[in-house]
Amino acid sequence: MRIDGKLAKWNDERGFGFIAPLQGGSEIFVHISAFPKDTRRPQPGELLSFEIAPGNDGKKRAANVRRPPYPSARPARAQRSESRRRSTGWRWTSLVPVLLIALGGYLYAEHSNRFNVRLTAHSGVSREPGEVAVPPAPSRIWSCDGRTHCSQMTSCAEAKFFLKNCPGVKMDGDGDGVPCEDQWCTSPLAR
Repeated sequence: MRIDGKLAKWNDERGFGFIAPLQGGSEIFVHISAFPKDTRRPQPGELLSFEIAPGNDGKKRAANVRRPPYPSARPARAQRSESRRRSTGWRWTSLVPVLLIALGGYLYAEHSNRFNVRLTAHSGVSREPGEVAVPPAPSRIWSCDGRTHCSQMTSCAEAKFFLKNCPGVKMDGDGDGVPCEDQWCTSPLAR
């Protein structure tokens, strides 16, 4: 049977002391060997849980000593405080991802809105607040800037614009009117 108590006295040089049971009664002898081997040195006033066993001399002594946390020796206020801390921690851990997702959505919307405003300003078309901006026609984006090969293009639409509007391009090897057939305009619908 486990008993809860408080370390009343401790002689660190000699490695023994006495535990006062919380339910009252006489103090119980405890030797350093009754404590777990990998823990800190015992301190007077600390709460302990222990079993009673007979010593070599036949007298009672503490055995199998444990330190908190164990529910019976902890004050109710400390238990409530720790459970409150745990529940608050849980709330924050689950709230952080939600906040990050909301922030990401907000930043994406802001970036998209700025991009749409730039496209509108570039195309010269004005729009009312709340109206969705329509990207300008490809001819407004590209201009004949000296690019002549498929490796310099970024899409089939761009290659078609250059083939149709710019002199000296070398993107339609078979002369069928479809540029960059091996790289960008590979779909049968591009023809």
